[in-house]
Amino acid sequence: MNKKTNSIRGMNDYFSEDLDIWNKLEKIFKQVLNSYAYEEIRLPILEKTEIFQRAIGNVTDIIEKEMYSFNDKKGNSLTLRPEGTVGCVRAIIQNNLLYKKKLKFWYLGPMFRYERPQKGRHRQFYQLGAEVFGVSSIDIDLEVILLTNRLWKILGINLNMILEINSIGSQIDRIKYQKELVLFLEKHKSFLDKESKQRLYSHPFRILDSKNLDIQHILTKAPLLNNYINTKSLNQFNNLCYMINLYGIKYKYNPNLIRGLDYYNDTVFEWKTDQIGAQNTICAGGRYNSLIQELGGVKTSAIGFAIGIERLILLIKSLNIFSIKTEKINIYIIFIGEENKVHAMHLSEEIRDIYPELKIFVNFSNLSLSKKIKHAVESLSRIAILIGTNEIKKKCYLIKELETKKEFYLFKSELMLKINNIFKK
Repeated sequence: MNKKTNSIRGMNDYFSEDLDIWNKLEKIFKQVLNSYAYEEIRLPILEKTEIFQRAIGNVTDIIEKEMYSFNDKKGNSLTLRPEGTVGCVRAIIQNNLLYKKKLKFWYLGPMFRYERPQKGRHRQFYQLGAEVFGVSSIDIDLEVILLTNRLWKILGINLNMILEINSIGSQIDRIKYQKELVLFLEKHKSFLDKESKQRLYSHPFRILDSKNLDIQHILTKAPLLNNYINTKSLNQFNNLCYMINLYGIKYKYNPNLIRGLDYYNDTVFEWKTDQIGAQNTICAGGRYNSLIQELGGVKTSAIGFAIGIERLILLIKSLNIFSIKTEKINIYIIFIGEENKVHAMHLSEEIRDIYPELKIFVNFSNLSLSKKIKHAVESLSRIAILIGTNEIKKKCYLIKELETKKEFYLFKSELMLKINNIFKK
């Protein structure tokens, strides 16, 4: 026997159980994003490595450890996108869209990071991202939070979500704070774990996110970023929190929330849940007012967020939302006798011509009639149509309503009316 071929670790297959939820999510995403006037944008999976190095920062974990990068046949370094914002910004600049007044975009697709696969964290994972360009006022920060909160309400998960929010000020503010944080941590270096010691000089902010309780105890006495933030940023953040309160959204101020990407400034936020374990961040985002200029465009205010699809599906499944079973097949056609196969196929095509939205299944297997009926029931089909020699002679069809177990014969014209009555919305 030949050796079985498996997928790459951390890159998963998805089947109908998850995809049924996935498709419902996409429909809701599009509905809400459209109501806020976002336009869809589709971006390449591959980008030049240099744009991530310029945007994300060379000393972040993403650049140092997690990117899937390789050289093409001409020696150019290319990278499977680890996130969507950088590619979106590149597209806006390249296509000269910064002059437009309406600059609200969304995208959905796979991202890639070489991380240790675990629950809620894969090497190929999917994100819904949304970006807004050219609005400098704090009002757009509020609107983004209102948008995501509306999504949770429509999905029925809002009671299981908590908003954590912070202001990280300007890049200059963070440079000042980083110096003080490193000085503080150096005094406690002997108590730091291996990972924190490795990050001490390359990316000390990541230590603030450590799950190590001993580290968190040390950090209770660490200097706080908000003591180094400029007055304008602080006033904007306080105003944002006030407005969030006005809309009745519960939030938690988290002074240690500092997003792991170098391009962020001022508002940063995460929507978390306590229902799916350690990988508990469902949605994250913030402002990045210097990124467009960093990638060659004119200075432009920007804000965005991303939702982890796999984690969102984990949450929905854990709460048993979307639990109502949907029909995998609407109409199940069974022919009895090989000579009647052509009649079954003709009928299926006629139904599809009149009702293209319905899912029609013709069973071509050699299974017994009872097993075919059983499969029709398991597929949650509403009706089964049986075609045998007697039915062909009588120019009618035997119809089985699988839920009520009723049976009756119908001519073709009657059958089409019956289908309309059963499936009309």
